[in-house]
Amino acid sequence: MRAPVEWLREYCAPSLDTAALADRLAMTGTEVERVERHGVAALEHFVVGRVIEAEQHPGADRLRVCRVDIGGGSSTQIVCGAPNVAAGQSVAVAKPGAVMPDGRMLAAATLRGVESNGMILAEDELAIGAEHDGILVLDENGAEPGTPLTEVLAISTDVLVLEITPNRPDCLGIYGLAREVHAATGAELKPPPWAVDPGRGAGAAAGPSEQSELPIRITVECPELCPRFTARVFEQVRIGPSPPWLKARLTAAGQRPISNVVDITNYVMLLTGQPLHAFDLDRIAGRELIVRRARDQETVQTLDGQTRTLDSDTVLIADRDGPTSIAGVMGGARSEVEPGTTRVLMEVANWNGPNIHRTSLKLGLRSEASTRFEKQLQPEQAIEAQAVAARLMIELCGARLIPGTVDIGGPGSAPRTIRLRDARVGAVLGAPIARERSRQILQALECATADADDGLDVEPPAFRRDDITREADLIEEVARLDGLQKLPATLPSRHGASGRLTAGQRLRRTAADALTAQGLYEIVGWSFASRASEQRLRLTRSRVVELQNPMSADQAQLRTTLLGSLLDVAQRNRVRGAATLRLFEAGAVYLPSADTGHSLPREPYHVGVLLAGPSRPATWRDPDPRPADLFAAKGVLAGLLDALRAPWTVQATRAHAFLHPGRSANVIVADEPIGWLGEIHPVIAADWDLGDAVAGFELDLDAVAPHAVTTPLYEDLTSFPAVREDLAVIVSDRVTSAEVVALALRAGAPLLRRAEVFDVYRDPERIGAGNVSLAIALTYRAPERTLTDEEVATKRQAIIAALQSELGGRVRGS
Repeated sequence: MRAPVEWLREYCAPSLDTAALADRLAMTGTEVERVERHGVAALEHFVVGRVIEAEQHPGADRLRVCRVDIGGGSSTQIVCGAPNVAAGQSVAVAKPGAVMPDGRMLAAATLRGVESNGMILAEDELAIGAEHDGILVLDENGAEPGTPLTEVLAISTDVLVLEITPNRPDCLGIYGLAREVHAATGAELKPPPWAVDPGRGAGAAAGPSEQSELPIRITVECPELCPRFTARVFEQVRIGPSPPWLKARLTAAGQRPISNVVDITNYVMLLTGQPLHAFDLDRIAGRELIVRRARDQETVQTLDGQTRTLDSDTVLIADRDGPTSIAGVMGGARSEVEPGTTRVLMEVANWNGPNIHRTSLKLGLRSEASTRFEKQLQPEQAIEAQAVAARLMIELCGARLIPGTVDIGGPGSAPRTIRLRDARVGAVLGAPIARERSRQILQALECATADADDGLDVEPPAFRRDDITREADLIEEVARLDGLQKLPATLPSRHGASGRLTAGQRLRRTAADALTAQGLYEIVGWSFASRASEQRLRLTRSRVVELQNPMSADQAQLRTTLLGSLLDVAQRNRVRGAATLRLFEAGAVYLPSADTGHSLPREPYHVGVLLAGPSRPATWRDPDPRPADLFAAKGVLAGLLDALRAPWTVQATRAHAFLHPGRSANVIVADEPIGWLGEIHPVIAADWDLGDAVAGFELDLDAVAPHAVTTPLYEDLTSFPAVREDLAVIVSDRVTSAEVVALALRAGAPLLRRAEVFDVYRDPERIGAGNVSLAIALTYRAPERTLTDEEVATKRQAIIAALQSELGGRVRGS
């Protein structure tokens, strides 16, 4: 909501500048997004002028050379191109030095050889309207020449841009916001603009049977969706432009001036918070309006020129020829006010908020009216808006109000009484607030209060009927206006208020830290996936978790793997020029329970990694491209699982269709597969526009947790030297290097502390077809002594014997 401060101060003017006022509102719960400046600057250069003479420009048919009295006994020469400029007019003048709405500073100029010292201004040049074809002509009986223009028009004002919470629709009007400023600052609040009602006491019609005195008949068929419907009739209406002061306020509030009647409806809505709609009475078929539910597939053409198709949950206003408007959302084109309108029916109604919200969403049609109605306005606000509209229709349109007001439904329910206990205020806030202070705050909010034995009995005003419903709400009002910053800072109780992370949370953070330490970037993908994602990844799961109300077809089910979102992000970054990608994601996946009943799906916590290599040589954008193959992914996996201190290994497999068949493996922890490792199948990588090497892994982190060493045990660092030697072993190429290393460590225990394969050699002529030579680096060490050659030799022979007997291997060269 945009609230011009000049308009706000008409009803409540605290002794605070705009910045301090915005801060005070923010500190009491009315969020101020920002403060904007609307209009012109250097205001001392804007004055009222009077055109003394207007002569034809000697060198231009469309220009006039004007002599303008600008006060103080002086005049100035201004060249003006407006067709309506004439001698005797009171006009708005900008002198050299004035700053226009677009930030341009006005300077003296020469136009077609004639000197011009300023401008005679149009509405848009003051940001008070959209009119540019002619100059703004002021009231001839108004201010004298030289009068500061700010005394005549609101040509410059600060604007508070507010974020009003859904529970405070009363603050969606200038006067409602003024009430809030009054409560927050203590500044005087002027009487409400509806205090004087031209239609009060002129007779009222409560129902259809009592409307015979008015030239309209109204029936409400769905009172559950229309708690109150009011209407008044105006005759002798003169349609025309609104006065400049009204245009200025509408423009500052973000509304476009149209005509006096339409502008009045917008002005009253912005002032009171209650939307209203003006009908051309003579265009209402049969002089009858019916408030009813729409029929399925019934259509109406709205003011924006669109034809809307309705259903039976939509409320509309119809005449004898059919729908005329969508209730609470937008009026219809068939009965709108036009330049020839002379009789106006002013409708102000109260609607069911949730129903208006549903209709607005279903039609994709949001308006200033629907934004207010969906937050549930109160029935009393309808007659308040009628009072303000009636006064303006008489003043600005010369209209005559026909006695009588249609009022179907009447005011809302009687106010409830809520007990506010002094002790409860102190218990909830942690500090006592005196009863008199609570009374002062609540009365400033227009709550009625009465003393009780243990506190106050409070009746909220009608406009807070749905917001203040219990004692906790009253405590909140007292706390926010007394000053939340005054409440003491306290620590939570130690009983049951531990702030420690759980073991699972610590494990997840350790995993994320280990990956970021290796230069990977964390992403956060959708928990949703498309139905086609399983096919794209060649997954063969028979069941997935389907959503009953997906946001779109691309988010119709819950994900079963992190790989899809990793590939999506990699594709998005690749097309934007990123060559090397190192990404990881951690989060839940959703696996259907084996029980086909109503069991909830399992939600294991996975961590996934994706590495994508460069699709071109190193460039200035990516000077150090990193590999993205199986071994690079395995290195990242080692850094992760070693940081978690979990025993692990990998086992070659072809079970994963989305992986390269010769470069894939299962990740094994405690003899159980807990994830996959490998290079993404080239066809799948190409489907995501990743034409080069792409590798990664995905682990079930919950399955790793029971085997992670959270409390590490350390050995003393021995000062005795290690014995290192290499051993080349020839085995069948069907034997994996992991099997050779594991057997060597077992046979050489306890002195053999490390065994690593550092070279692989194949030569059918020298070592035989189908064989491979593995070079193994062996490290022996004893914690309490230096090893002898004999001890090392014994362990070496034990290793060789085990390799021969269990794997059929032999030492190369023997």
